[in-house]
Amino acid sequence: DEGMVIRKMLKKNFDFSSRLLARLRANHLVYLNDQVLEGWMKPKAGDVIRACLPDEESHFPAEDIPINVIYEDQDLLILNKQPGITVHPTHGHPDHTIANGLMHYLQETGQSFKIRFVNRLDMDTSGLLIVSKNSHGQDEMVRQMHSDRIRKEYLAVVHGIIEEDHFTVDLPIGPPLPGTAARRVVPPDEGRDSITHVTVLRRFSTGFTEVLLRLETGRTHQIRVHLSHLGHPIVGDNLYGKEEPDRIPRHALHAFRLRFYHPVTGESMQVEAPLPEDMRKLIDKLENAETACST
Repeated sequence: DEGMVIRKMLKKNFDFSSRLLARLRANHLVYLNDQVLEGWMKPKAGDVIRACLPDEESHFPAEDIPINVIYEDQDLLILNKQPGITVHPTHGHPDHTIANGLMHYLQETGQSFKIRFVNRLDMDTSGLLIVSKNSHGQDEMVRQMHSDRIRKEYLAVVHGIIEEDHFTVDLPIGPPLPGTAARRVVPPDEGRDSITHVTVLRRFSTGFTEVLLRLETGRTHQIRVHLSHLGHPIVGDNLYGKEEPDRIPRHALHAFRLRFYHPVTGESMQVEAPLPEDMRKLIDKLENAETACST
């Protein structure tokens, strides 16, 4: 790469965004042989170039909310989100969020970075949540998401017996209905492409099915909308089905597995989050009911 300007080298090797490169230069965070780089120059063979990502921080109030870390390094933090808690402060939930819990976790672990959520989960959906520790990592992970290089798989328990072992739901989803948060399947010219791959894991003779779902697109409520549209709403889904506190206190949906490429090293990675207790108990109940019916 001798003869190439350092800016282009950083862009080529690390895929830094133009916005990040401008910030690195403005904040004197690029070094050539341990000397601050004054301008975008051409290095010589043997020169050592180092770029330091800018220090940033979030300002959410810290709250002692459990953060179950599945994987962490200097660029990423992946946690197993518990059900019943929102990811990020909203008008309806200004505090008691995962973001507040992460601020407490950062204080406890002596870290400081701006909290950037790569993916989001509904309040009552449990499972894997990706947090990027810097803007470059977030940019790269979002690019992977848009190009379907992040493989997102969920586990769910639904009403009814699904007969096909494996199939794909390719049905557009429209905006929320007036006065509600509920989405719905709509004609192609009224919604956005939405693709969910469904694999049956187990059928319970009492009238339920456990499924593995892979998202090819990531629309709001996509899995819940698609399954309810097929006549197989998720157990406990109070928006697209019905509340079932005797079975489970929330909808039985868990973000189970993520496959992706590390945003800095490019290494292929896979992480999994074990099934939460409430979904394990639900499956145990269905197994016991099935046994009782057969005796």
